[in-house]
Amino acid sequence: MEPPVLRRALETARTTASELGLEVDDVRVVHNSDRVVLRLLPCDVLARVAPSRHLAEAAFEVEVAHRLTGVGAPVGELDPRVAPRVHERDAFALSLWTYYEPVGRDITPADYADVFMRHHAALRRIDVDAPHFTDRVAVALAGVDDRERSSPELSDSDRGFLHDALVGLSAGTSAGRARDQLLHGEPHPGNLLNTRRGPLFIDLATCCRGPVEFDLAHGPEGVAEHYEGADPALVDRYRALNWALFSAWRWRRDDQMPDRDHWRAEGIRRVRAALARI
Repeated sequence: MEPPVLRRALETARTTASELGLEVDDVRVVHNSDRVVLRLLPCDVLARVAPSRHLAEAAFEVEVAHRLTGVGAPVGELDPRVAPRVHERDAFALSLWTYYEPVGRDITPADYADVFMRHHAALRRIDVDAPHFTDRVAVALAGVDDRERSSPELSDSDRGFLHDALVGLSAGTSAGRARDQLLHGEPHPGNLLNTRRGPLFIDLATCCRGPVEFDLAHGPEGVAEHYEGADPALVDRYRALNWALFSAWRWRRDDQMPDRDHWRAEGIRRVRAALARI
């Protein structure tokens, strides 16, 4: 968020939390992109604030988190002192979460696989209306193909490369849908916190349907080896697809990821490297 919008987001979080009976003397920025994550002190609440156009997405995330907490999933929880809902105020959608102090040690591949298995088991116990991951591919492909409005800075050669990668890597996925289940959707290392309670998944708005290998492909190398029943070849295929999706998002005109120019080039390179392994 640009500084004027960020200041409004901070004030919205402060005011909303205070009106809900939470003590807020200080607001610290934890993450800032197209939406912002804030730590509110001394109540120690994590506030996720997004432009109100993301209201439906924020409400979906809150619903998924609330249901998963109810079945004991290893996920970051909503703050228990307030109702589990999204607050809409001053053109922002805001949700309030438990803040977890990170623990320094790395999460081993075996521990990563263990939390994956527990999370997937919990996801099988809830029922939410979530899209299939191929819907995400279709949105990314539309952006890559829309030169004028969506991706004007994408070169012709890279546009053709990403188009072919998205189409080719997602082809044939409907044949195996009997194995599909609810997934996290983007369980990369940045969305797995190492806490005193153990590893916890966050950012649940990406919940979708698909095979577990789609989730596993977001994890570090070696994790799938510890996940019983996973198909290594399918993990490699989805790893390439995930990098193609990542690259497509970076080339959107309105993408606000920090260091975007670096990740535009790096994303294309990662797709090529992942394809070479298939």
